[in-house]
Amino acid sequence: MKKAGLSVAFLVLAAVIFFGFRFYEKSYANNVEKEGYVLVPHNASFNQIVDSISPYLKDKKQFIEVARSKKLGEFYNAGRYKIKYGTGNNDLVNMIKSGNQTEDSFRIGDFDDVYQMIGRVTKKTELDSLKFVNGFEKIAKEKKLNSPEDLKPYFFIDTYNFFWTVKPKEFFKKFEKEYNQFWNAERVQKEKNLGLDRNQIYALASIVYKESGGKPDEMKTIAGLYLNRFHKGMKLQSDPTVIYAVNKASNYSKKIKRVYFKDLKQNSPYNTYANVGIPPGPICMVDKNSVDAVLNAENNNYIYMCADPNHFGFHKFTDNPAQHAINAKAYQDWLNAKDIK
Repeated sequence: MKKAGLSVAFLVLAAVIFFGFRFYEKSYANNVEKEGYVLVPHNASFNQIVDSISPYLKDKKQFIEVARSKKLGEFYNAGRYKIKYGTGNNDLVNMIKSGNQTEDSFRIGDFDDVYQMIGRVTKKTELDSLKFVNGFEKIAKEKKLNSPEDLKPYFFIDTYNFFWTVKPKEFFKKFEKEYNQFWNAERVQKEKNLGLDRNQIYALASIVYKESGGKPDEMKTIAGLYLNRFHKGMKLQSDPTVIYAVNKASNYSKKIKRVYFKDLKQNSPYNTYANVGIPPGPICMVDKNSVDAVLNAENNNYIYMCADPNHFGFHKFTDNPAQHAINAKAYQDWLNAKDIK
């Protein structure tokens, strides 16, 4: 009798171990064949979720069993989820049910306008560009602005992280918060001392950014030069404003690398060769350095600048028109030698 009892106990123990191992393997053991990201949209069906994640799984059937037992088809959160090695089915399902998604990075560059930024950003969001534009139009209206383009100063050049499911209002709030933090009491006082309104500051900052190529080395020098021209009543004569005017007129379908005399006649309020004063708005999105460069502009006498062909990305500055003519010819000769058109 004792032997029979021990045999039964052994069989029961073996069954517990066997089924326990099967349960562990199905629920907690690694079921990831390769790493990647899964996008789960709102209103996704159970089959859509399974189809999205199955290319990364070792055993699709096991995942389905666990997912059904945990009612994944009824309870889930939309998002972008990272599938990592070593993850079991239970954790995979819980990740999607809890909405523990992974952020993606967005690079805000020196976009010509807000619509270009939206087109780039929405490649990494669930919403399409039209819905983002509509959302931005509402935001602009709430701020009593004419269009989303008037929101351009809020977006500083940098890399930011957002969830795939981000909505336009959530997206904008992040930038609005950073904008408000940037414009602290010290900068507001410098703004008042400068005697320019904020839109003029951003317009100059965009010229400084484009002329400097985004490098901070010469930003304050360039800002001082353009402020000198502005206060003297001279035309700013900035090539990037002409490029912007030409590109804008073609709805950004025409890109020019070199400014010709015919381009200087472009009929646009942004063309600083044709108009005196600061353009009506920024010609691109800017970084914080370029705004600070305007607020802390170098006190110099320069009124001319020209790209230095011997030091790529830098410029020659002068207050002498004869010297500037020499500098400009040297640069034009370099362009011709490189056949840049």
